[in-house]
Formats: sequence, structure tokens, C-alpha cells
Amino acid sequence: MTTLEHDTSSSPEEDAEVSKQWTTRIRRRLVEMLPPERLIPDRQPSFLSSWIYIFGALTIGALAIIILTGMVLSLEGPGWWHTSSLGLFVNSMHLWSVELFFFCMVIHLWGKFFMAAWRGSRQLTWITGAVTFLVSVGAAFTGYVSQTNFDSQWIATQAKDGINSTGVGAFFNVLNFGQMLMWHIVLLPVGVLFLTGLHILMVRRRGIVPPFEDGVNDKSATVASGTQEGTPS
Repeated sequence: MTTLEHDTSSSPEEDAEVSKQWTTRIRRRLVEMLPPERLIPDRQPSFLSSWIYIFGALTIGALAIIILTGMVLSLEGPGWWHTSSLGLFVNSMHLWSVELFFFCMVIHLWGKFFMAAWRGSRQLTWITGAVTFLVSVGAAFTGYVSQTNFDSQWIATQAKDGINSTGVGAFFNVLNFGQMLMWHIVLLPVGVLFLTGLHILMVRRRGIVPPFEDGVNDKSATVASGTQEGTPS
């Protein structure tokens, strides 16, 4: 049986024509900004063995559980956990993963603050992490007022006057259950996931900020963690 071989060679004119395509320019720009060896490094810096660096990964793990349990709750409806033991278990998992998420995120943010994590041209990395925390607070608040119980009613009525006094209540009505539920399961989670993904990409691009005692200056600190010598990942 004979096989047909396709000629993959191209002429310089064809290469030049391909280089003019907008998809080629975008691909090359993305490879320059996010090289594969930085996105998925084979080795990590030795200082990454410190306990302070683990809280960022724990935050992402808790967020994954939040999304999974939230999807199940969304499929079954907001009143499911009131009448089903399985629903109560899933709702409890959702609640405690949120508690773990904020616990790890606060430690991560404060740890990076005292480490001056914006060193080495990492300002946007720090800003995206801080903004993610603020958006997460909004997501947690809308989740509290969407519990469909007396706690959510009390929280909503107490927050109503404060929010209305700022003028935000004109389009953010905490007493409107449907509106709060949509904010909680659609708009704010999309914002959190987008900012988290952007934050991770920036960490991969700029690398992990080194501790002060390592004597690494700001210029060398911009080297991505995947290109530094250290312990295997």
C-alpha cells in the first residue's frame, strides 16, 4: 500500500504572506508575552517551599469547589437545600469553601503586601489580586441575601438603607431576590473567574516575587519562576 506524502515546504513568498495574516501576528505576540516554559514550568525557585506561597494555591482550590457546588445548587434551584439532605450537604460545602476561600485569600494578600509583591514590574499583578478580593466580597454578599431564609431577609433589610443612602440602590435592590441571585450566580462569578485567570497569567509571566533576604534586585526579579533554578515543581 502506497502512502501519499504532502509537501509541507513553502516558498519565501508564501512565508511572507503568512506573516502578514492577523492570526499569525496575534499568535506570535502571545508566544512572546506568554512563553510555554513560563506558563507550565519544569522547575520552581527554591524559596517557593516557604509556607506563605501555598495560600494562593489554596485560594484557587477553594474557588474551584465554590464553582462546582454553586453549579449544582444552580441546577437544583435556590430552595433545594431547604428540603433535601443532599441539598443541605452541597450548600454546606459551598458555604465552607467560601469561608476557606476568604481565609486563604486574606492571608495571601497580607503576606504579599508585607513582601512588597509589586516589586519587579508586578504592579498589575498586585492590583488584579486586590480587585479580585473586592469583587469576591460582592459575590459573597449577594450569596448571603439569596439564602431564602430569615438570615437573608434580615441582612437585606439592614443593608437596604445603607445602600440606598449612597444612591446605588437605584439599580442594586437587595430586597429583589431575583436580581441578587443573578448577580450572585452570573455577573460576579464571571468577574471573579476573569480576574483570577488574569492574575494567574501575570504571575506566570512575571514570576513569583522573591523574598527580601534572597538579595534579588527588582530587575532580576522580573525573571519568570519557570526560568529560575530551584527545586523541581
